[in-house]
Amino acid sequence: MQNLALEVQNLVKRYGDKTAVDGISFEIKKGDFFGFLGPNGAGKTSTISCITGTATITSGEIKVFGFDVVRDYREARKKIGISPQEFNVDIFAKPKDILYFVGGYFGLPKRERLKRIDEVAEELGLKDYMDTTFRALSGGYKRRIMLARALIHNPDLLILDEPTAGVDVELRHDLWRILTDLNKKGKTILLTTHYLEEAQRLCDRIGIIFGGKIVSLESKDELIKDGKSIEDHYLAQVGAKNGAAF
Repeated sequence: MQNLALEVQNLVKRYGDKTAVDGISFEIKKGDFFGFLGPNGAGKTSTISCITGTATITSGEIKVFGFDVVRDYREARKKIGISPQEFNVDIFAKPKDILYFVGGYFGLPKRERLKRIDEVAEELGLKDYMDTTFRALSGGYKRRIMLARALIHNPDLLILDEPTAGVDVELRHDLWRILTDLNKKGKTILLTTHYLEEAQRLCDRIGIIFGGKIVSLESKDELIKDGKSIEDHYLAQVGAKNGAAF
C-alpha cells in the first residue's frame, strides 16, 4: 500500500541456533511516530538491522515505502536515516566533515551536500559546533550530530535507537522538541527507547517486542484510555511474560 512507510511481514532472524526475531509483523504508516519498545535482548536491534540491511533476513519480507529491502536494497536504503545508540563515528573528526562524508556516501553532489549541512546544522542548533571535534562535544551535542548524520540525505524514514541515552533532562526535552518538529514536517519516525515517558510523550503508536515476538501493538490513545501510563502497560506485558508481578 502506498500510504505505508514500513511493512514487516513474518520476519525471522536467527543467529545460529538462537532465534532473535520470531515471525513478527507490523506496519508503520507515512507520517507516524512509532515507538518500538522492549527490554535488552528482545529483538529490537535485530529487527532494525534487518530493516537497514546490516543483517541478513532469515525469512520474511520487509518493504520501505514499497521497496523490498533485499531486492531493492539501494532504493530502500536511500529512504532510511538511522541514528544508532553507539557513537560509530571518527571521534577525532569535526561534525562538518562527518556530515560531508555521509552526504557523499548517499551520492549528494558537493554543492547540495554543503547546502544540506547548513540546513541540518541550523535545524538542530549545531552551527556553533561544526568545527569542534566530535570527542570534545557534550553527550547531548554528540546525539545531535548522530541525528544530523541520519538526516543529511533527507530520508523519509528516521530510525532512532535510544536517541536521548545519556542526555541530561534539559537537552532531552530539547531533542523531544526537535523530533516532534521533524514529525510534524512529514518525517516518519521509528523510535526505540527505555525512557517510557519519552514514548508516551512522542509516539502515536506503540509496539512492544519480547522474546522475539510482538506482544502488544496499539495506538497510544488506546493504551492510555483507562488512565494507565505506557509504563503501566509495558510492565504488565513484559512482567507477565517474565513471570513477575507488578
